[in-house]
Amino acid sequence: MAMIRGHSLDKKLNHQVIKDFTTGNVTRQLLVFSGPMVLSSIVQNLYNVIDSIVVGRFLGKEALAAVGASFPVIFTLISLVIGVGSGATTVVAQYFGAKDYKNVSKTIDTIIIFFFVASLIVSVVGISASGLIFNLIGLPMDLIPNAKTYMNVYLSGMFLMFGVSGIGSILRGMGDSKTPLFIVVGAAILNTVLDLVFVLVFGWGIASVALATVISHGVALVITILYLNRSHPLIHLTFNRLHFDRAIFKSCLRIGLPTGFQQSFVSLGMLAVMGIVTSFGTNAVAAYTAALRIDSFAKVPSFAFSSALSTFTGQNIGARTDDRIRQGLVATLKLSVLYSITITLLVVFVGEAMMKLFTTDQDVIAIGQDYLVIVSVFYIFFAAMFTYTGLLRGAGATMIPMVISLLTLWLIRVPLSVFMSSWMGVNGIWWALPVSWVIGMVATWAYYRSGRWKNKGVIDRNS
Repeated sequence: MAMIRGHSLDKKLNHQVIKDFTTGNVTRQLLVFSGPMVLSSIVQNLYNVIDSIVVGRFLGKEALAAVGASFPVIFTLISLVIGVGSGATTVVAQYFGAKDYKNVSKTIDTIIIFFFVASLIVSVVGISASGLIFNLIGLPMDLIPNAKTYMNVYLSGMFLMFGVSGIGSILRGMGDSKTPLFIVVGAAILNTVLDLVFVLVFGWGIASVALATVISHGVALVITILYLNRSHPLIHLTFNRLHFDRAIFKSCLRIGLPTGFQQSFVSLGMLAVMGIVTSFGTNAVAAYTAALRIDSFAKVPSFAFSSALSTFTGQNIGARTDDRIRQGLVATLKLSVLYSITITLLVVFVGEAMMKLFTTDQDVIAIGQDYLVIVSVFYIFFAAMFTYTGLLRGAGATMIPMVISLLTLWLIRVPLSVFMSSWMGVNGIWWALPVSWVIGMVATWAYYRSGRWKNKGVIDRNS
C-alpha cells in the first residue's frame, strides 16, 4: 500500500526532490523541473535509437523496417493505458497542490493496481493479434516474421514497463522529476549493454533486442520499488495491501480517458500513415523508422516542457493561484520557441549525417533526409501546440484537446497523406504532418483563450 508515514510530513517533503510549484520563481522552477525530464526523455530515446542502430547496422535494413513497423502497433495497444496514467498524474498534482496527502496516497494505490491489470490485457491481446495487425496495415510479407517476433517479445514484459511508467507518472505529479531520470538512465545503460552483448557477441538476432528492453525495465522496476520503500515519505509499495479507490479511479478516468482516446486514435493514425508508407516499399519504411528516431529526439524538450507545465498547472489549480498558471504558460512558450528554432537549424544542417548512423543505403538516407528537412521547419508550431495542451491537461480539461487532435489527424493528416502522396510521392506524406500541426496549434490556442478549461479538475474551486 502507498502509505503516509510519520509526522510533520511537510517538513519531510521539503527534504525530498519533490517540488511545490505554488510559490517561488516560475521560470526557474519550470527549468529546474523540466531539465531532468528532458534528460530522461533523451536517454529513453537514446536507447531506442541504439536499438535501431544495432538492428540497422548489424541485422540489415529489413530488420530495421520490421522494428519500425512494430512501434506504431505497440503504441496503439498501450496508448489508452498511458492516457489514464496521465490522468493520474494530474490527480496527484492537484491533491498534492491542495496538501491533501491522504488522497495522494489513495491515488498511488489505485493507479498501480490499474497498470498491473491493464498490462496483462495488453500483452494477451497484442501477442494474439500481432500477425493479423501487420497484415491489415499491408506490411510487406518478408518483414512480418521479424516484426511479429520483436513485438511479441516486447509485449511479454509489458507489466514491467507499465510499472516503471506508472511510478514515473506518480513522482512527476508530486514535482519529482529527478528520480524518474535516474530510473531511465539506469534502464538505458543496461539496455544498451545487453543490446550489444546479445546481438554482437551471442548473435541472437532481432528477438534479443526486445528482450534487452524487457530485462532492463524489470531490473529498473525492482530497484525503484526497493528505493522508494526505504526513502520516500509518501510512497511505500506493499502489494498485498494495495487498496483500489473507485471514486479516485473515476477521476483518473474522467481526466485521463480523453487523453488516452486521443493517443489511441493518434496511434491508429500512425498505423494508417505507416500503411501509406509501406506502399512505397522497404526503403521508405526503413527511412521512416530512422527519421522518426531522430524526430523523436528533436521533440523531446517540447514534450518535457509540456509535462512540466501540466504538473505546474495541476498544483496551482489545487492551490487556486491562477496568476501563476498564466506566468507558467508564458515562460514555457518562451522556452519552447527558443528551443524549436535551435533544433530546427541543427536538424536541417546535420540530418543527413544523423541518417547515416542507421544505414549505409543511400536511397534510405535520401528519403529520411527529405522527411527531416520538411518537418523540422515547423517544430515551432508543434512546440506551441504541446505547450497549450500541457496547461489544459494539468487543469483537467482534456476533452477538447482530444477532439482537436483527432480532427487534425483524421480529417487533415491522413487524407492529405493519401492525396499528396499520389502526386508528390512519399514526400507528400511528410508534408501532411506539419499542416496538421499548424491547424492543431491554432485550435488549441483558441480553446485556451475561451477560458472554459478553468473548472475541469478534481478540486472544487468555488468552495
